[in-house]
Amino acid sequence: MTDHLKELSTQGVSIWLDDLNRPLITSGRLQELIDTSSVVGVTTNPSIFAAALSQGDAYSDQVARLAADGRTVDEAVFALTTEDVRNACDILLPVHQASGGQDGRVSIEVDPRLAHDTITTVEQAMELHSVVDRPNVLIKIPATVEGLPAISQTLTEGISVNATLIFSLDRYRGVMNAFLTGLEQARLADKDISQIHSVASFFVSRIDTEIDKRLDAIGTDEAAALKGKAGVANARLAYQAYEEVFSTPRWANLEAEGAHRQRPLWASTGVKNPAYKDTMYVVDLVAPNTVNTMPTKTMQAVADHGEIIGDQVTGNYDDARNVLDSLERLGISYADVVDVLEQEGVDKFERSWEELLSDVQVELTKVAR
Repeated sequence: MTDHLKELSTQGVSIWLDDLNRPLITSGRLQELIDTSSVVGVTTNPSIFAAALSQGDAYSDQVARLAADGRTVDEAVFALTTEDVRNACDILLPVHQASGGQDGRVSIEVDPRLAHDTITTVEQAMELHSVVDRPNVLIKIPATVEGLPAISQTLTEGISVNATLIFSLDRYRGVMNAFLTGLEQARLADKDISQIHSVASFFVSRIDTEIDKRLDAIGTDEAAALKGKAGVANARLAYQAYEEVFSTPRWANLEAEGAHRQRPLWASTGVKNPAYKDTMYVVDLVAPNTVNTMPTKTMQAVADHGEIIGDQVTGNYDDARNVLDSLERLGISYADVVDVLEQEGVDKFERSWEELLSDVQVELTKVAR
């Protein structure tokens, strides 16, 4: 069942689980996935935490202690989430050490309500890094316009970053520029840049969800033929941009001093349309030096029947560009699509965060009675 996952790793793809909850940690299941399914990292987000905290009583004792201490709901959420991430970091520490810091990473996101607040994002990134207090934590920062300087400033502090919520090629180039700027500033501040790591989370399936909806509205055969192709095409062109940026003299200067490339991370890789191959956002995006963060269901599908046949990205740039050009000719604006998706992404994470706060407040109130 795990040979496909091992082959994926052999092809240069790091498998990170897009899930984290306390039972996963305490039951030994996370360690089992590391041992048997080639899992070398974990990502999480407000939606995942909200789901975890609403199920079972794994958090009851800590909630009771937080209520007894008179913690606010924001303080309680901070304590609950950082506890899970800290414990997951401890489990993944041997992977982190064995990979020279590239893998064995656990991501935790700044409060998504700060997505358009550069200064407070940096402050919370530093606080999260300090409270988790583990060398293998990654701080997730949304790559909004305001998030780009926050990414640079956080890296300047020597803190490793997961730049997330990337949909467009232009924004991805902005993220890579923010990464290089952060390393250059860290170097000027006498930080050891060989200890700084980063990934850029490029979202895949949501591109198809939005574009397919617009293709259905057009309703022609030509439109139908393009369904389910934009997400992979967009990601492949992102990898082309990655290759370009990390072959420049600017990068070479940093690499000579021990810097590590910011790896592309394929996010949102669970297939939303049941008509599509359930492994497509994994097997069609195999490329060296990438990360694929998978929901459990997607990981199980790849383990069961994923066909890993080598690099599916670097030889397909022309085809990918043709897909996006064909969409523009049909009147589907790439710029509008990615703008809509970024705003929806921020809104979704904010709603999940509010749900998380609401759920924890209910539990705090219940215990306090």
